[in-house]
Amino acid sequence: MAQARTWSVGLVGVTGALVEVAVDDAPGAPALALVGLPDAVVRQSVDRVRAAVRRCGWSFPDGRVTISLSPAAMPKQGAGFDLALAVAALAATGRLALREVDRPVFLGEVGLDGSLRAVRGVLPGVLAARAAGFGTVVVPAANAAEAALVPDVTVLAAEHLGDVVEHLRRSGARLSAHRPSPPPPLPPGPDLADVVGQATGRRAIEVAAAGGHHLLLTGPPGAGKTMLAERLPGLLPLLTDQVATEVTAVASVAGALPPGSPLIRRPPFEAPHHSASAVSLVGGGSGQIRPGSLSRAHGGVLFIDEAPEFPRTVLDTLRQPLERGTVTIHRAHGSATFPCRAQLVLAANPCPCASPAGDAACTCGSLERRRYQARLSGPLLDRVDLRVQLPPVTRAAWLDGLTVPESTAVVAERVRAARAAAGERLAGTGLATSAEVPGRLLRERWPVPRAALALAERALERGALSVRGMDRVVRVSWTLADLAGRVVPGPEEVAEALGLRLAGAAA
Repeated sequence: MAQARTWSVGLVGVTGALVEVAVDDAPGAPALALVGLPDAVVRQSVDRVRAAVRRCGWSFPDGRVTISLSPAAMPKQGAGFDLALAVAALAATGRLALREVDRPVFLGEVGLDGSLRAVRGVLPGVLAARAAGFGTVVVPAANAAEAALVPDVTVLAAEHLGDVVEHLRRSGARLSAHRPSPPPPLPPGPDLADVVGQATGRRAIEVAAAGGHHLLLTGPPGAGKTMLAERLPGLLPLLTDQVATEVTAVASVAGALPPGSPLIRRPPFEAPHHSASAVSLVGGGSGQIRPGSLSRAHGGVLFIDEAPEFPRTVLDTLRQPLERGTVTIHRAHGSATFPCRAQLVLAANPCPCASPAGDAACTCGSLERRRYQARLSGPLLDRVDLRVQLPPVTRAAWLDGLTVPESTAVVAERVRAARAAAGERLAGTGLATSAEVPGRLLRERWPVPRAALALAERALERGALSVRGMDRVVRVSWTLADLAGRVVPGPEEVAEALGLRLAGAAA
């Protein structure tokens, strides 16, 4: 009778959980039992690993074999347990010493020929291993750069199961610790100088970037809605270490991290098609729970183009996650929580016919226009701070070559200064931008003079603003004050914030 154990990591959302992989080979008629809530992929991994071990010329336990994945109550999903299972099986047959196999954490898929293949979720897996006190992880070579993003952990990269076995037996060429290479320079993104005209739209995305505000762009085709949205991430500051780790972990779990990618520093940009389902937008799935577009946009921008073409129920699933900054997906077999603090940018045509010439050439009736615009629910729009109506690009703007538009670099510098001012004001609160400040805290700690709020108060009295909308106007006015270098918002900032909120709604 022989028993061996190794360690691997399972995923719950974007959080890793240490898993003990134990193999017990007892005398008796050949039989195999795999316990510990494995999914279909994990159950199939036993046959895959057995074939790989025998292909390499070694023996697989052939008695009454029990394979246990602990903790037993946690669902186990994916092919990441293959390597740990192979090493435990070889230790159970005496091929490897028991004292050597329970020190590292093993992550990776094993091919039928013994080759090691990349798996998803290595970054959160290595983070979990470090948190549990493990100092060494063994991963496929294709995952080495990702695993090496975690400091204070020795990453051993292997191409083949045989390399791992020889390393653990200390009888051949040993695996060397992977040393991360310096990250390549970030490629330039789309430049704001490419946008022709649209001074109001350019101002709106500058304000959105400076304060972290959600944005609605309405206008005819060709007005520049998509161009403006695509240039918003270039105005945002690079991600902090913590947010960059979270964004990279989400991309790893989603399988969207290219091999050899460094830590993601640039804010992501996600633009789902209007046929996307609620599951693809906020996350979910019938098997392993995957992050949706909203979580993949964490730290960056979620762009919903042709927003009225999305089912209303799909868009309304964004409301609660946008408020909380996290989304929790519940399924019968468990739940998973993903970060999703992203800026929402909605783009919409003014009517179904979407005439490039604007209202003058519109063929839609008033009832048809109202129905089209009503596809964006009031509660969702109430969470959008900036609503901008973009006019068609005129011939004069197209032909005017005398004025060179400001580039992304110039506007991004103003955004950086405004965010620095907001950071000083919000120091000690755990908040980073004006858009995150709760209404009560905003009124108690940073009140705007009543004289400056007169115009907004009249809008509240006549029902043009809700109480939540009033708070959002105040938040935007603080962002405008930061951009202007002022200590407190004045009537000009409040008036502009009110116009940025009500102009698109009136249209």
